[in-house]
Amino acid sequence: MKIYYKSDEEIAKMRTASALVCEVLDVLEEKCVPGMSTWDLELIARQELNKRGGRSAFLGYANPPYPAVLCTSVNSVVVHGIPKKNEILANGDIIAIDFGAFVNGFCGDSARTITVGTVSSEASKLVEVAKASLQKGIECCIEGNRLQDIGYAIQSCVESQGFSVVRNFVGHGIGRSMHEDPLVPNYGEPGLGLRLRSGLVLAIEPMVNQGSHEVEILDDGWTAVTCDGSLSAHFEHTVAITKKGPWVLSQT
Repeated sequence: MKIYYKSDEEIAKMRTASALVCEVLDVLEEKCVPGMSTWDLELIARQELNKRGGRSAFLGYANPPYPAVLCTSVNSVVVHGIPKKNEILANGDIIAIDFGAFVNGFCGDSARTITVGTVSSEASKLVEVAKASLQKGIECCIEGNRLQDIGYAIQSCVESQGFSVVRNFVGHGIGRSMHEDPLVPNYGEPGLGLRLRSGLVLAIEPMVNQGSHEVEILDDGWTAVTCDGSLSAHFEHTVAITKKGPWVLSQT
């Protein structure tokens, strides 16, 4: 495992990339209304990314190459949903939008789950708990804490409300590459794992299922869905550990 600790100057560059990601997600959130297709969201994201001079972190990534700049994960899709022209948002849906971009050689990465129109109370609670669990994880990003403190805080928040955390996918270090060491699970035991120190930048991203934590990958090689068909919510921020505490780079 190779950990890359960032200088203040590098973190400032990551803030620029992460701020771009936040701006684009803000635009997309307003567009998540009934009748909008996930491919429409993709086209908007491409336009906004080009306007701001960034480069997609997702398009062409890995093998098979990811075919879009966004991941659009609707309802029972956990992560890595591919935008489609025939996937139309409807009243009551929830959609997780994940977006990453490079600016001046550094990456920012963030995701949020958005409610479309009027959603059920259970869907609303799922989204609120997933968002709250991310905040609990961020609060643990303090020098001297251990890596699994983050996962333990997320898991405790989620399971106390009767939901489950996905184990097949985890958060990660981030910097000059979108995915760096260390892996950041959304579960764990307090007091275990890498000791956190200033200069470490993490993409913390709880994926929270309404039912079982088990997921499966569809034939496209990317789309992950809940095995039991239950709803799933996903939130993510790029977070720098500093002498002054956690700095969430991907929010305004």
